[in-house]
Amino acid sequence: MSEEYGSDFIVIADEEGNEYELEHLDTIEDNEDLYMAFLPVVSDEDSEEANKMIILKVVEEDGEELFEAIEDDNELERIYDIFMEQLFGDEQT
Repeated sequence: MSEEYGSDFIVIADEEGNEYELEHLDTIEDNEDLYMAFLPVVSDEDSEEANKMIILKVVEEDGEELFEAIEDDNELERIYDIFMEQLFGDEQT
């Protein structure tokens, strides 16, 4: 597992202006694309959202790095599998 696990927090806003605090888990590069995995920061750890990994693609727009949702299900599944192996591969054996 990454040594930086649990060390970075960010706040992002959706198109409607709702803000969400996320804990950065890890970052990977795949086929020259950059992806970041997060967990939502929630007050109720029993909530469904507490353990729901969020994967966002980093895209550059007008020289600024932005997060983008992954719309392609095959791409999302492939990247999810890479993150799971990277984050928990040692624990699964």
